[in-house]
Amino acid sequence: MKYLKIILILCFLTIHQVVGQEKELSKDQRLAWFKDAKLGIFIHWGIYAVNGIDESWSFHNGYISYDDYMKQLDGFTATNYNPEYWAELIKESGAKYTVITTKHHDGVALWDTKYSDLNVVDKTPAKRDVLTSFVKAARSEGLKVGLYYSLLDWSHPDYPNFLRDKKRYTDDAKRWAKFTKFNFGQIEELTKFNPDLYWFDGDWEQSAETWKAKEIRDLLLEKTPTTIINSRLQGYGDYATPEQGIPITKPDSKYWELCMTMNNSWGYQPNDTNYKSVNQIIRILVDCISMGGNLLLDIGPKPDGIIPQEQIDILKGLGRWTNKHKSAIYGTRAGIPFGHFNGYTALSKDKTILYLYVDNKPNGPLLIKGLKNKVNRAWVVGNGTKLKTNVVGKLYWSDVPGLLYIDVPEDVQDQDVTVIAMQLDGEVDLYREKGQVIESN
Repeated sequence: MKYLKIILILCFLTIHQVVGQEKELSKDQRLAWFKDAKLGIFIHWGIYAVNGIDESWSFHNGYISYDDYMKQLDGFTATNYNPEYWAELIKESGAKYTVITTKHHDGVALWDTKYSDLNVVDKTPAKRDVLTSFVKAARSEGLKVGLYYSLLDWSHPDYPNFLRDKKRYTDDAKRWAKFTKFNFGQIEELTKFNPDLYWFDGDWEQSAETWKAKEIRDLLLEKTPTTIINSRLQGYGDYATPEQGIPITKPDSKYWELCMTMNNSWGYQPNDTNYKSVNQIIRILVDCISMGGNLLLDIGPKPDGIIPQEQIDILKGLGRWTNKHKSAIYGTRAGIPFGHFNGYTALSKDKTILYLYVDNKPNGPLLIKGLKNKVNRAWVVGNGTKLKTNVVGKLYWSDVPGLLYIDVPEDVQDQDVTVIAMQLDGEVDLYREKGQVIESN
């Protein structure tokens, strides 16, 4: 009987271990959807939209007093907030995921947090949780949901940093412990949404050990094993998040996104009319795709919940292009090295289809150099028109590929970026040598 009990215990432990292992997903499994998504929409919405000023930084940098900044609570009404329309518009843009600011550095939460009354339910005329309804609406449109959360909180009485030139305290373990308890409390509240993505910010003010970054990561993955985390968790994130400036060379991380504004501001600022054109944003998206990354494009709604018309127009214009060229966007991988084609490129997952993004009107046929493959078929994406290819300069005795030319008639060119697909006879094979010398002819 004794041995039977031991055997049963060992069997139970073995089964428990196997089940536990099955629940643990690899990084590649968790980020598979992210790698394929290519486009997300960021939403910066908070009380800073009332005066149309920089979110949180306005008081931190002394451009406005903290008290005056907080008076904006009285103007955050959300009277015209329509989360269903937001979600529909985001989906129409071609985005596969969306990230919303649940709480910026000013500490004002968009949900009914029990850890502070500094939230839009208790402190603003909105008098409601605006986060929950958006998450529900986004999910109903099939969008992946990301939650932005500021680790630092310049409003919290137990957070050491306040203004750029003023701190509340230094080296007070008891007060920091109180803030850490508060921080973990709010983060755990957000886990009830089971977000697909956590987008942290503000990690630069403390160390990973001080933030308890590992414990935060463990908590999030315990609650939602499929979730992913951006890089701003002091080394405990899953993917890189370069900001505003487009990378010139491919980031080191296998997974990355560029977060970027439509104008020069994250939140709503009516005086900032320096909007990028739809064409410019499409070309930035293509740039990211060519390097295997995503674009997280930002919008900033007004305090009543209305999205500015300029931003609506951009999302709709972007949607026209993404809907037409979806086969050359979603699920693609980084393209071939620069030099083979005078422009951006991408590859299908199996690397047998080469996509060429033509962002200018060509003066003649397109040129691809160093392609060893035979092209079985070339066509205009979203149009279907077959294109003729012509190889020039291929000599039978040389391993150096000839010059491949493709004519693109003007009547099949897209108003923003034309995309050409080339079905290869196998996985892409490129000539990367320096040429040959004729030794026999």
